[in-house]
Amino acid sequence: MAIRLGLGLPQHRQYDLGKDVPDVARAAEHIGYDSLWVYERALFPEPATQGLYGIPGLPWPDAYRGVAQPLVTLTLAAAVTERARLGTGILVAPLHLPFQLAKALATLDAASGGRVVAGFGTGWSLDEYAATGVRPFEERGRVLDELLGVCRAVWGPDPVAYDGEITRVASAVVGPKPARPIPVLLAASNRKALTRVVDHADGWIPVGMGTEQLAAGLRRLQDLAAERGREKPLETVVRVNAEYSAEARGGDRRPFQGSADQIVEDLAAHAAVGVQEILVDLQSTPRDGQELKEIAAEVYEKARAAGI
Repeated sequence: MAIRLGLGLPQHRQYDLGKDVPDVARAAEHIGYDSLWVYERALFPEPATQGLYGIPGLPWPDAYRGVAQPLVTLTLAAAVTERARLGTGILVAPLHLPFQLAKALATLDAASGGRVVAGFGTGWSLDEYAATGVRPFEERGRVLDELLGVCRAVWGPDPVAYDGEITRVASAVVGPKPARPIPVLLAASNRKALTRVVDHADGWIPVGMGTEQLAAGLRRLQDLAAERGREKPLETVVRVNAEYSAEARGGDRRPFQGSADQIVEDLAAHAAVGVQEILVDLQSTPRDGQELKEIAAEVYEKARAAGI
């Protein structure tokens, strides 16, 4: 059985958001994509006080200048689609007040007929935490834990009650409720974060940076699930940040760089590891929404023709 394929929605500076987001979302659903995704980048520090992912000297991609707010983008897509899942891949959870984020996701799920997939992570940018974090960077794991608890409470039956460090609800009616239980996916790489996935989430959302790394991470997750007695299956959705080019790249290319054929070759290798879905973000290189639609169609058709 073919795996699910998702598409990243246009959020970058070159796009006309009001026109291109609905247009690309409609087209992607028509093409056959199973899901539509957004990600979060709150700001672009200039000059950068730390490298990309916190790695000294690694520059931030220029594409990170002016990334559109993810839930607004996803709402534009929800209004013009009927079938595709609507995913956050990912939201930097500690940049949001837990109660407000839980209610926003519940509202979007209710409005879309139960299509939201909530992907959360803790992020890495000290500048983003300084601007909008609800707690210091060092407390990011605790904030994510509270967010997960608040989501369970807010999305569950009334009366809602929760007593945490950030959120205190004595007893209240909180609506609208999601149309169905919203799946929660977490980004994770170390043992502590992977344990959080096993204990508190429905699945894992890693970044596809090579099949060996993905396979090793999946084994660690499965071993932890067995160790902790988890019986419910874990969903794995791999996020792919692709750099499309009309011409094929040379042999020294990184995964998901190059022509549609090369991207599909990498998709096939990652699908073979045993994941349920791959979300392909192709938005960095197209000039506009029309070009993004054309590339997305080419990649999808070649992927399905290759048996993915």
